[in-house]
Amino acid sequence: MANSINTNVGAQVALQNLNQTSRELAVTQNRVNTGQKVSSAKDNGAIWATAQNQKANMQVLNTTRNTLQRTQSVNDVGLAAGDTIMDALRQMKELAAGPASTARDADLAALRTEVVAAQAAAVFDGTAALSGLTLTIAAAPTAGQIDADIASAISALQTLGTSSKSTERSLAFNDKLQDALEAGIGNLVDADLAKESARLTSLQTKQQLGVQALSIANSSSSGLLSLFR
Repeated sequence: MANSINTNVGAQVALQNLNQTSRELAVTQNRVNTGQKVSSAKDNGAIWATAQNQKANMQVLNTTRNTLQRTQSVNDVGLAAGDTIMDALRQMKELAAGPASTARDADLAALRTEVVAAQAAAVFDGTAALSGLTLTIAAAPTAGQIDADIASAISALQTLGTSSKSTERSLAFNDKLQDALEAGIGNLVDADLAKESARLTSLQTKQQLGVQALSIANSSSSGLLSLFR
């Protein structure tokens, strides 16, 4: 290569290499800082767009999960109240089988009040959990009325139990689907931090060498001047 005071080809090449190293270093530093190899559309438009669509799908699944959790809460409240109701109804049936008396009728009335109160209290977020439970309201119910109430309670609680089990399965599926989407998004955009860390060290070393190479190339002009001394 000819020596020239007008064109320093060596310095130009060294500068180009240094600029390229600086660009690569900036990309790697961004990956280390964000933990992502694709953090914006600038990094990779197609992958970024796919990731955004999947993130939107995850938001939908979050809404679905909230709805299912609310349904489960309604079911749980209803089943808890149902335990109290069934216990009271069984006691009422036992009392109704005994001899009639003022004390027995008072006990039946008290238990009936407990049943009605438990049904009224079985509410979550404005939703009555036992709205499907039809009771025979009577201060001193007959054995036939109590049997009808027990049958109604069993039917309502069976429906709640089936709904609760179904909701549990739906929640489990929803969670698995969310996990799969999250993993898929990670595969698309997450950076391999071990690999990027090693690359960062390599590029930093390369940058330092590039600066030295540029300095050496720029010093060639001083060598030309020495020829004329």
